[in-house]
Amino acid sequence: MSKRIEAKNVDIYYGKFKAVEDVNMVIEPRAVTAFIGPSGCGKTTFLRTLNRMHEVIPGAYVDGRIDLDGEDLYGPGVDPVNVRRKVGMVFQRPNPFPTMSIKENVLAGLRLNNKSAGKNEQDEIAEKALRGANLWEEVKNRLDLPGSGLSGGQQQRLCIARAIAMSPEVLLMDEPCSALDPISTLAIEDLIQELKATYTIVIVTHNMQQAARVSDTTAFFNIAGTGQPGKLIEMDSTEKIFSTPTVKATEDYITGRFG
Repeated sequence: MSKRIEAKNVDIYYGKFKAVEDVNMVIEPRAVTAFIGPSGCGKTTFLRTLNRMHEVIPGAYVDGRIDLDGEDLYGPGVDPVNVRRKVGMVFQRPNPFPTMSIKENVLAGLRLNNKSAGKNEQDEIAEKALRGANLWEEVKNRLDLPGSGLSGGQQQRLCIARAIAMSPEVLLMDEPCSALDPISTLAIEDLIQELKATYTIVIVTHNMQQAARVSDTTAFFNIAGTGQPGKLIEMDSTEKIFSTPTVKATEDYITGRFG
């Protein structure tokens, strides 16, 4: 199920403005890749290109190539909706649908994509996804209650369950713990470690300790100045990035001497 991603000479635009320039990287399957760097350097913008979410912004487009196991995600005739089925996304703040129950939230993606399933199959999908998000034992007796009634950490795991119910091959996470307390953050980090056995996981984080804890590979993005495009500066094993980075700017950012 887990897939390899390769970006080749990727430039990202908002209209005429080049937001990110010339990214080349390989994201390995069954591993966690962390994107780090200062605000505005293109981390989230690049993350959103990996499932073509960038395109929902009017005037936004991508030059270059992004392959998922050799298939060009931006190739002629490729349906962005199908790309987003394969490459799921979990956003910065938990966003369960407030009028839906816990179970309905898990199944929402399937229904939005017109995937029909009988009640027994829906029950199985919901349970499997909630177990995969380490949430089943906490909610199995209240599946018909609103998802918005869960705690913040539970809501984020509910959103992860909603993503994995679609059986994706890649999970993108945009600062998934930034709105959570330390205990909930630890639960999400533990879950990420479990999920990487099945999925390719890419996470954007501003928390250096989190990047060091959860990721196998780290990519450092930077920007030369206001109005300049963000660039991938360095990418290597997390151990090497945090111990002996090649580029001084990487070291300065990690050690807090940046800027």
